[in-house]
Amino acid sequence: MPVLNRIADLSPRMTEWRRHLHRHPELGFDCRQTAAYVVERLREIGVDEIHEGIGRTGVVAILNGQGEGPTIGLRADMDALPIDEATGKDWASTVPGRMHACGHDGHVAMLLGAAAYLAEARRFAGRVALIFQPAEEDGGGGLAMVEDGMMDRFGIAEVYGIHNSPNTPFGHFHTSPGALMAAVDTAYVYLTGKGGHGATPHETVDPIPAAIGMIAGLQTIVSRNVHALDELVVSVTQVHAGTASNIIPEEAWFCATIRSFRPEVREMAKRRFHEIVAGHAAAYGVTARVDYDWGYPPTVNHAAQAGFAAGVAAEISGADSVLADAGKEMGAEDFSYMLEARPGAYLFLGTGPGAGLHHPQFDFNDEAAPYGASFFARLVERALPLA
Repeated sequence: MPVLNRIADLSPRMTEWRRHLHRHPELGFDCRQTAAYVVERLREIGVDEIHEGIGRTGVVAILNGQGEGPTIGLRADMDALPIDEATGKDWASTVPGRMHACGHDGHVAMLLGAAAYLAEARRFAGRVALIFQPAEEDGGGGLAMVEDGMMDRFGIAEVYGIHNSPNTPFGHFHTSPGALMAAVDTAYVYLTGKGGHGATPHETVDPIPAAIGMIAGLQTIVSRNVHALDELVVSVTQVHAGTASNIIPEEAWFCATIRSFRPEVREMAKRRFHEIVAGHAAAYGVTARVDYDWGYPPTVNHAAQAGFAAGVAAEISGADSVLADAGKEMGAEDFSYMLEARPGAYLFLGTGPGAGLHHPQFDFNDEAAPYGASFFARLVERALPLA
């Protein structure tokens, strides 16, 4: 069965909702206007319960079906990114330095579309928990909602989520049983030496060569400390030092992201990171402080739920358009916390050609929203069938 006819009819409304959210992006847990907008739409749709302030600014809405049954959780993230938009679209961000560059506005629109259909049809037994989550990009809103007791409070038995995937064939789905996305840790390294004139380096303790040595040394964690068949990424993503061409700075700092799957590899990478920084600091005569943030765990799909979700996706897009064993990728997702708390699965939905995620020219493809909404709606009807 392709995109549901009623959801296709809702496509203009989903586009309207999505573009409103795109114009008004919010960051992290500060998704108050976004959450308020979601609540307004949920009231119009006619859900049975609305619970606000879950995990600080998250929203959970409940839809009751016809008869008793378990509760299925469906999740969409709401937060944007600290990026200046460069799309030039009529619905571009109105807030300088913020934009929906990851398609979370589209995720919200898809879940609202599914909610509108499910509220009208009610062709399911049990309940649906519609989860609108803040702070996926930074802050762990998924963990905050879980720690706020969401799973037990609403009796959620299984949980599912979707992420858009630009430059993947339009309308195609992919997922995988087991590990799907990596754990992510972040390290900040702060170096202090002795500044001075660029013409008299012998009178200084220059933190820049120390930083360069550390950055080069950190690359050996992947090349020399981990088995070639174990996945690990150590990427230095920021380097900051100096103010002028003739001044040796007092301080320098850099930042790195560390991605892995296995707990042993994750622990080893952290240990070697500290050892390499400390060794180079001693060699170059600088002091170094490492702030190592233990971030999101790996996103691990439950095999039965991943297979079930892939089968539902095949009903929407056709079996040839679903890759059910796509393997791992090194991105990260705090939906991982929800999958640690309950069985479930996470999938990607192809949105066709366009700028990649986290790019200033990214824009969610509104034509994909009916596919995601239909997936959510059909999943509920398959998981919670009427007697």
